[in-house]
Amino acid sequence: MRRITLFVLVIFTVSKNANSQAVKYDVFAVKFTSMGQATATSVWASGAPANDSVHIDFSVWLIKGSNGRNILLDAGFLPDIEDARDFGIVNYTRPDSMLLKLGVKAGDISDIIISHPHWDHIDGLGLFPNAKVWMQKDDYTYFVVGAWQKDGNHGGFHPRDVRLFTDLNLAGRLMLVDGDNKEIIPGIKVFTGSRHTFNSQYVLVETGSNNIILASDNIWVYYSLDHLVPASPGGTLDNAGYVKAMQRMKSMVSDVKFIIPGHDAEVFTKFRQVIPGVAAIK
Repeated sequence: MRRITLFVLVIFTVSKNANSQAVKYDVFAVKFTSMGQATATSVWASGAPANDSVHIDFSVWLIKGSNGRNILLDAGFLPDIEDARDFGIVNYTRPDSMLLKLGVKAGDISDIIISHPHWDHIDGLGLFPNAKVWMQKDDYTYFVVGAWQKDGNHGGFHPRDVRLFTDLNLAGRLMLVDGDNKEIIPGIKVFTGSRHTFNSQYVLVETGSNNIILASDNIWVYYSLDHLVPASPGGTLDNAGYVKAMQRMKSMVSDVKFIIPGHDAEVFTKFRQVIPGVAAIK
C-alpha cells in the first residue's frame, strides 16, 4: 500500500511540474511594408460594397516562446522581387530588420511555418539561416511540381522561391506536415480547409490565456470574417471551404478578435502597437 501511495505521489508531482513548465507564447504582428493606396474591399472579399475600401499591409507574425523558441508565421519577401512592383508598396523594411526592433536576430528564429507558397509570404526565407521550415506536404508538392506542368497554375508563385524550397529540402530543413489539425510544436497547431492555395494552412497558438488564430491569407481582410463571405474570385480554390474554415476558426477562440487576417491594416489599430509597425496580439 505504501508503495502504491508513493507511486501516485510521484506521478502527481511529475504531472504538476509538467503543467507548470508548459510553454507560454507571446504573439506579435510585424508589418514590413504596405500598399501606398487604399483599395476597394471588393478586390479582397466577395460582395463587399462598391464604396468600401481597405488599407493593405504585408506582415509576418512572431510567436515568442517562454522556452526561448522564436517562431515565425511566413517570411515576407525581398524588395527586388519583380512581383512587388505591381502592388505599389511603400515604407519597406526588411522583415529581419523589423524583428531586430523586438530584440530578435535573424539567427534566433528557430522555426518558420509557411501558410502557403505565394511569393509575398516565402521569398524572405533566406534571411533566416537556422530555421526549420514547416509546410503542408500537398501544398509543397503542387508548388514545386504540379503548378509548373502544362495544366498547372503557378499564379503567385516565383521560380526563385521554388529553387529556395528545393535547397531547404536538400539541407534537411524542410518539415512537411501531412494534413489537418496537427500539433507541430507544443502549443502550436496547424489547420487546413480554406484552400487559398492547393492546401494552405493557418495556425492556432495556445497562449495560456486565449487561443490566437493567425489566418494569413486564409482570410485576407476583416470584411470576409465579419460577413462570412469568401475571398474575391481567385482568392480561394473552394469558396465553400473558405467560409467553412472561418466558421471553424470562430469555434476555436474565446473572442473573434483573436482571429487575425493576413493583410488588413486594421490589425494595427485593433491591437496596441508596442513599437511602430509591431502590434502585440493580446
